[in-house]
Amino acid sequence: MTDISLPSPSATGIDNTLGFTIPSRDSRGRVARLGPVLDQILSAHDYSPALAQCLAEALVVTALMGSLLKDREDQLTMQAQSDAGQVRLLVCDYRAGELRGYLEAADGAGDGASLDALFAGGHLAITFDVASTKSRYQGIVPLEGTSFAASVESYFVQSEQLPTLVRTAVTRTDAGWTAGGMLIQHLPEGEDGRERLHVRLDHPEWEHVAVLGRSIRDAELVDPALGLEDIVWRLFNEESEILVEPGQPLVRGCRCSVAHFEAVLARFSKEDRRDMVDDNGIILVDCAFCSKQFPIED
Repeated sequence: MTDISLPSPSATGIDNTLGFTIPSRDSRGRVARLGPVLDQILSAHDYSPALAQCLAEALVVTALMGSLLKDREDQLTMQAQSDAGQVRLLVCDYRAGELRGYLEAADGAGDGASLDALFAGGHLAITFDVASTKSRYQGIVPLEGTSFAASVESYFVQSEQLPTLVRTAVTRTDAGWTAGGMLIQHLPEGEDGRERLHVRLDHPEWEHVAVLGRSIRDAELVDPALGLEDIVWRLFNEESEILVEPGQPLVRGCRCSVAHFEAVLARFSKEDRRDMVDDNGIILVDCAFCSKQFPIED
């Protein structure tokens, strides 16, 4: 009989993440679903439906990866750039459940375009800032394929030698946007941090978990009536043991403020700040994340 310890449904509903581990398969995973938080982030800019869907997928992928962080002060940043594509820049980050993101695109971009067209010849940079050691780790992979999920799978295999499966789905209804996702990884050498000398993408335990993970349907990932723990149960109920842990609730996390920008501007010389002021002696600072202007007196 399967031993599965589940938190209450209220702890794992919309705008939440859920972590799970399958000890007998040396596997761990995360499930996430975004709703009102996603609408808040997307509403800051007048994105076309195609660009909004692109950013929505990037945000749920960021939430999945960010939920792997151990310390509340750790931060994950995902940045996609392209010189030839319709989207020039996309940035998302996660810290302690705070999620934010935006993109910059050419006029008229997005309609009917695939990810390849949006980011033609582009690359994806994933950065982990670890607060306890004040260290920064970054991996860069080509932004290829039809989804951010595929590029993130390549990142984990190339940069961290972790066989990884990522699935995402995005939908829009009259009630707003919803994005759901699932990330599963195989840890064949056991504990986190051990040197993984024998990573195998065809490891039988990983193949078993990956096959089950791939069976998840888009409709299940974005169904607000289906709890995140129910997704884990549907996929892995035949396992002997599943350990689950409620994740951090997700909130829109733009950290802009007058005090923050004053601190940033203080790093510039008086001469540089003088060049920034307008005729009224004010420096206007734009926040790309929330699309607001902050007047700073020099």
